[in-house]
Amino acid sequence: MRVPGQSEAASASDRATILPVPPRPTPYDLVFAPLAEQRFPAIRAALSDTGSDPRDRDAFLLTAEAARLIHDLRPDEGLGEDIDRLAALVHHAFLFWEHGSELVSLDRTLTDKLLGSPPPSAEGTPAQAPYVQVPERQIWARPVEQEAYEPLDGWFAHVAPGSLLRVLAVFGLHPDRMGFTVVEAIGPRSTNLLRPDGSPLFAPTLRGGDAARLREILGGEELVELGWRVRDAGKTP
Repeated sequence: MRVPGQSEAASASDRATILPVPPRPTPYDLVFAPLAEQRFPAIRAALSDTGSDPRDRDAFLLTAEAARLIHDLRPDEGLGEDIDRLAALVHHAFLFWEHGSELVSLDRTLTDKLLGSPPPSAEGTPAQAPYVQVPERQIWARPVEQEAYEPLDGWFAHVAPGSLLRVLAVFGLHPDRMGFTVVEAIGPRSTNLLRPDGSPLFAPTLRGGDAARLREILGGEELVELGWRVRDAGKTP
């Protein structure tokens, strides 16, 4: 390969090198990293002053500092009913920060394995409030009814009061796109989750999905099931 402007006598140190692929940015990186250290400590202090569990969504939203941050992140045109999704995103991002910003990155082989069958529970303590990032364009869903399918980038998750897993999935995250879609689901660990039509969990309904080795999430129960599987597998950073 010839690099424009180089001579034939260029030394090895002058030649082009292949650099490692940089890590994919997370929703936290794109939205919250620039402001976390200025805004989140005050929320932590407010929750501590009232003796509140940071995982308690209502207690979190009742702090003036959290309410102010949500207001500041809201677009000028407002969000309508989607304000609840923004509030959920801010809460998950705060817990991600509070627990050390733990990132769990799954490769395709492990993702396929977890999608295939529930893993046995691993020993040790799982990540408390991680962001789980899956391979790009492997898992798809229709996060908004009657709208287009979007690829899953990953999800924030934590065990809420009452031992329910709260999962906030992030779809359509791309550097060239202004924004992304979030969907939250919460539920207990399932013992016998089945699709009404009898098809396997996470099987694609998209045309050509099987041939392309795609997987699909149908509904909040499957999202929570996937969250539990990763947590039970003991996947930590």
